[in-house]
Amino acid sequence: MSQQYPGGLITKSPPATVGPTDGEGGSAPGVWTLDQAMALKQQSLWPLPIIPKKLYSWGVNNDGELGQNDVITRSSPVQVGALTTWSKIAGGDGFSLAIKTDGTMWSWGLSSSGELGLNDVIKRSSPVQVGALTTWSQIASGSSFNLAIKTDGTMWSWGGASSGRLGHNNTIALSSPVQIGALTTWSKIAGGNTHSFAIKTDGALWAWGANTNGQLGQNNSIPSSVSSPVQVGALTTWSQIAAGDEFSVAIKTDGTMWSWGTNNVGRLGQNDVISRSSPVQIGALTTWSKIAGGSNFNFAIKTDGTLWSWGSNIGGRLGLNDIITRSSPVQIGALTTWSQIAAGIGFGLAIKTDGTLWSWGYGTSGRLGLNDGNNRSSPVQVGALATWLQLPKIPFANHSLAIST
Repeated sequence: MSQQYPGGLITKSPPATVGPTDGEGGSAPGVWTLDQAMALKQQSLWPLPIIPKKLYSWGVNNDGELGQNDVITRSSPVQVGALTTWSKIAGGDGFSLAIKTDGTMWSWGLSSSGELGLNDVIKRSSPVQVGALTTWSQIASGSSFNLAIKTDGTMWSWGGASSGRLGHNNTIALSSPVQIGALTTWSKIAGGNTHSFAIKTDGALWAWGANTNGQLGQNNSIPSSVSSPVQVGALTTWSQIAAGDEFSVAIKTDGTMWSWGTNNVGRLGQNDVISRSSPVQIGALTTWSKIAGGSNFNFAIKTDGTLWSWGSNIGGRLGLNDIITRSSPVQIGALTTWSQIAAGIGFGLAIKTDGTLWSWGYGTSGRLGLNDGNNRSSPVQVGALATWLQLPKIPFANHSLAIST
């Protein structure tokens, strides 16, 4: 019994002639025993198996945001091209963005504000490479703009710039990526409707853009908008951030969850509808693991694998089998097998630990991928595949994206 890896062949029993054994790495071709391969793997020297990563899309396609080389709406997942090298995905209002495993960045869909980063305002209905760089690491989309981080830790933005959401100390739209400042210590990013966030490698949280309802978390100490990053408090314990329509939600390294900004329909999860202009903890739990913000609602996963939601529930977007708005987190069902979540305009997506994909909420134009346009108020499995790997950041998208093997 054996298995082919990029660096050679693993066998359970030592072959008559054994391949490289000098311990310098697993990149040389040859035959390796299982023990040798495992030893190198423990040292992070053994190459991982190449996993194919196909990109699928469905939902609204008025501007070619599905990447299918047309403007035909789909109500179930359809593969985007034939490539199997997609790594990360994001999307906004009428457009999509992706990074491949080779570090190149690609975009398609609407580009009225230059959100495709292709140095023009021409829409595309299939993926086009953004520049020639192979150093893109992370991406996040807002309503009509994008943020990205390179492997060198620099942060970049482009698209619509109202309220200074691009972070360039002005409100000038950009049709190609431009670096924000000169720092090389950016780690994570999130885009909202008109505001943006980034976390540095030291755990500090920074914000910029519109602040009309305190969504930048500055305790009302700054104007209604800022066009370059300002730190949110002095803490260096932030680990995750999500941004919606005039509100924000974050998780700290201690597993606590915090929110601030506008709070109509209870989107802050504080059991009321009072807006906040600085971070306030949601409950007292320290077991929050992942978050996803929609336009006016949120999802979160705990360390025990349970899934929770709160905020507006029009169309059943909270997945609670009703259309009742919630102002504090409520568990979706009783399962403990949820691993990933994403929120779009009025709908939710989630992947379970078994690799199955589920959707619920507003189903117009097939955005739920369930082969119809019906609303669902509780999670329904999308197709029969159990090979889904990744969901996108799409808080202001009417379409869906996902990566599968």
